[in-house]
Amino acid sequence: MELTWLGHSAFSLEVASGEVTLIDPFHEGNPSYPASHRIDRCDAILLSHGHGDHLGSTIDLANRFQPQVVAIYELATWLEGKGVGRTIGMNKGGTLDLGFLRATMTNAHHSSSGPDHVYLGEAAGFVIEADGKRLYFAGDTCVFGDMRLIAEIHGPFDVAVLPIGDLYTMGPKEASYACRLLRPKMVVPMHWGTFGALTGTPEALGKLIADLPGTRIAQLSPGDTLAVE
Repeated sequence: MELTWLGHSAFSLEVASGEVTLIDPFHEGNPSYPASHRIDRCDAILLSHGHGDHLGSTIDLANRFQPQVVAIYELATWLEGKGVGRTIGMNKGGTLDLGFLRATMTNAHHSSSGPDHVYLGEAAGFVIEADGKRLYFAGDTCVFGDMRLIAEIHGPFDVAVLPIGDLYTMGPKEASYACRLLRPKMVVPMHWGTFGALTGTPEALGKLIADLPGTRIAQLSPGDTLAVE
C-alpha cells in the first residue's frame, strides 16, 4: 500500500493490485497541490464531507474516470443530482467492500455543507483495510473520546491520518490526545500549512508525543509517498 499526500487533506492510496483510491480530492484550487502530480487512474473516491476543500475536484474526476464515489448518504444523493453516476451512499458504522479495499465510515465532529450552504449530511472519517494494513483517516474533526472505541473495534492501526492545522480542526495539542487514544504505529499530519490560518505544525505535534512509545510521525511534503509496511 502506498499513500501519497497531495496537499491539505487530499490523498492518493494505491494498493498492491494497482487500484487507486482518492480521498478528499481537493486538487483544483489547492495551493499546496504538487504541480508535477498527475492523476492517471482513479477507481474510487472517498469523501469525508462536503466542504469545498474536501469535495474539491470530485465531479470532474468522476466524469473522467467513472470511479465508485463513496460518501455519507446526503452527500452521495447531492452528487447524483450533479450527474455523478457511480455513487455509493452509506452511513457511520457501515462497512463497504470494494473488492480491493474495505472502508468503514466512522464518526467525526465537524460541519458539512456545499455550495450555497446546502446541507450535505454529517462529517465522517474512514477506517480503510487493504493489503493486510489498516489506515484510519480521521477527516476534519476535533479529538473525541470515542476514538479509543474506534481503535478497540478496528485497530491496531498501521497509519492514522490526523488533521493538525487548528482553527477549523484540532491543532497539535488535541491531535496528541488523539494519538494517545488511537496508538497508531505512524501518524500522517494533514490539513496544515495550506493557508496562513492553519498554524499547527508536525514539529509541534512531534514534541507533544515524544513520550508516546511505538508511534512515529511521517512528516510528508505534498507529493511525497509513504510505503505502508
